[in-house]
Amino acid sequence: MRKMLWIALSALLILASGCGPGGETLTPTAIPTPTPAPVKVVPTPTPVPPPPTPTPRPTPTPAPSPAPEETPEPTAPPVTDIMIEIPAGPFTMGSDTGEADETPTHEVDLPAFEIDQFEVTNADFAQFVEATGYQTDAEKEGRSKSWRDDAEGKDNHPVVRVSWNDAVAYCEWLGKRLPTEAEWEKAARGTEGWMYPWGDEWDPSKANVKETGLRGTAAVGSFGAGASPYGVEDMAGNVWEWTADWYEPYPGSTYDTEYFGQRFKVVRGGGWFEMDDAVRTTNRDLTSPTAANDDIGFRCAR
Repeated sequence: MRKMLWIALSALLILASGCGPGGETLTPTAIPTPTPAPVKVVPTPTPVPPPPTPTPRPTPTPAPSPAPEETPEPTAPPVTDIMIEIPAGPFTMGSDTGEADETPTHEVDLPAFEIDQFEVTNADFAQFVEATGYQTDAEKEGRSKSWRDDAEGKDNHPVVRVSWNDAVAYCEWLGKRLPTEAEWEKAARGTEGWMYPWGDEWDPSKANVKETGLRGTAAVGSFGAGASPYGVEDMAGNVWEWTADWYEPYPGSTYDTEYFGQRFKVVRGGGWFEMDDAVRTTNRDLTSPTAANDDIGFRCAR
């Protein structure tokens, strides 16, 4: 036991002195230090700041699309365009006490239509001529006088010295037409069958006729008291007015004349130099379509 302790103690001393049992120097055996396994260092990521919130930009308001170009409405000619509607329905046409060509009386049932309240004026016709370059029959034929000779200083007077063809051309320019004989008579006398536009009694103060003494045309509408039951003016006197119709006998008439047929047009209403009989609502007169007198004018219908 003691021997073993001694051996152990000797060994410790030898180790402490660094010499071997024979006195030689002992080199300590290096104890290899284990190489630690490399540790992979993961770098802590640098925090990336969030992207800045974009500054809101105002949404551009789109420029308004140009409105489609509208076709301009055609400008209405600067003429008198006052029309009166004549309601649909029957009326008695003709007279059994007047001239033979006014017989027999008969009922005519007309649809509604419109007719000019006034006769076409010099100013109206001048606008037509200026816009279209129209020449009247009288001008084309080189007659001594035309509508211009009677228009000087009389803008509001009815145009005269215009033929049937001239009247038709003017009406068509406005999208209108001449009234038929039946339309003209209904507008003049109404459904009561009056002899004059204002009634059955003659009154020269209500129309421009010979007795009035003017000896020429008057401004349209000057005799308002003589207007028809519908308010149509100057249908007695002032100027004769062209109608659309040829001079023909009435249905059932036994009267005959060489003037019937498609040679002459009917004019109505009488002019400024006529007596009471000629301006009756049923009176008919006739003339050539090319006639252009100083007492013949017109009004339009549609």
